[in-house]
Amino acid sequence: MKKLVFLLGGLFAMPAAHAVDLLQAYHEALSSDPVYGSARYTRDAGLEALPQARAGMLPTITATGTTQENRYLEGIRENSLGYPPGYYNLNGNNWGYNIQLTQPLFNWQAYKFYKEAGYKIAQAEATFGQAAQDLVVRVAQAYFDVLASQDSLETIRAQKSANAEQLASAKRNFEVGTATIVDTHESQSRYDLVVSQEIAGESDLEIKKQTLRQIIGILPRELAPLKPGAVLTSPEPSNMDKWVDAAESGNLLVQSQLAGVEVAAGEVGRFRAAHLPTLNLIGADGRQSNSVGTVGILGSPPTDVYNRQIGLQLNIPIFSGGLVNSQVKQAVALRDKAQEDLENARRTAALSARQNYLGVTNGIAQVKALEQALVSSQSSLDSNKLGYEVGVRINIDVLNAQQQLYQTKRDLSKAIYDTIMAGLKLRNAAGILGDDDVQKVNSLLAK
Repeated sequence: MKKLVFLLGGLFAMPAAHAVDLLQAYHEALSSDPVYGSARYTRDAGLEALPQARAGMLPTITATGTTQENRYLEGIRENSLGYPPGYYNLNGNNWGYNIQLTQPLFNWQAYKFYKEAGYKIAQAEATFGQAAQDLVVRVAQAYFDVLASQDSLETIRAQKSANAEQLASAKRNFEVGTATIVDTHESQSRYDLVVSQEIAGESDLEIKKQTLRQIIGILPRELAPLKPGAVLTSPEPSNMDKWVDAAESGNLLVQSQLAGVEVAAGEVGRFRAAHLPTLNLIGADGRQSNSVGTVGILGSPPTDVYNRQIGLQLNIPIFSGGLVNSQVKQAVALRDKAQEDLENARRTAALSARQNYLGVTNGIAQVKALEQALVSSQSSLDSNKLGYEVGVRINIDVLNAQQQLYQTKRDLSKAIYDTIMAGLKLRNAAGILGDDDVQKVNSLLAK
């Protein structure tokens, strides 16, 4: 494994006492990030697909009960029994209950729905796993964006201080007659420009901090910076094709889409099963009681009817107005769509793996080149300052050398952070990004 050691020196050093590091920020995000929380609850809801599908194959029991109180008068004018005419108060209570058990014996739709549930759970787990990996990337990106913005702002302020010194030197030389007013104007222009950059840098830093706060829920007073000496490592294995193959099969979005294809294919079979008959075992037990008495002399004797039955119920679908055929066509189209989505997910994962593999390997080379360029820029600035003092260089040469030096420092800082992020994104594309990677990157930070 190739290793590249880079020294940041004192430029990017920040006080690390009481600073929040990447691992702490990640742990805060696990409990505070609403995007991750939403994904977790979505996964929990998706896991209920299995018990819901299983319920369609298990028995169902229903119970009903009724009761009715009767109060009414019965009028008698004449009758063959010789009872005197008059009104008689009839009253009583009717009540009953019925308990029914239904056990599916053959229901192909329910069986297909049950098989789908396993793929729905796999899809829910893969989608949540991708959300967890995305959280690592989002936290790290926001974290290093803050560090990069801080580095840029400190570089701008250092450049501002250097430009102020050069402006003061140009003014002194003009006063003693060894330089023209042009040198003063040039120095003033560069100084004013860097002041405007400082204002923009302060605004950018505040925005980056608020972006991190949105994810982790707090605004840290300061973040742990990179160590003065840190190690960037090349991807292992050092073969881009292997990373691409891993992404095409192991990427969690690919896994989610693959499960989605199985779900969509199962839907086709489930809707086609609507043409098939269903067979249920039915068992019931019930009682109906009529109890009517009289205060007078008329009335009906109470009755009790018991109903107990067991049997088979066969349902044969004949015609549903074309609904089933339409649902099958719709399911076939959705299955084809899921297959296209799967292919797109594979290609996207492969492209991400290629981009980020090159981002790591080329990033390491770029950091090495910028480290050398930083040394050269510092030497150039020192030489131009000396030449300006002895009269062989002009003011603009010193200003250009200063600008090149500080631009190189900003480029170096950005290249380092971009390379670290490319490594995380590469593992995310392959579906293997996890807590260990957070700890590994966190070890590059000052404690």
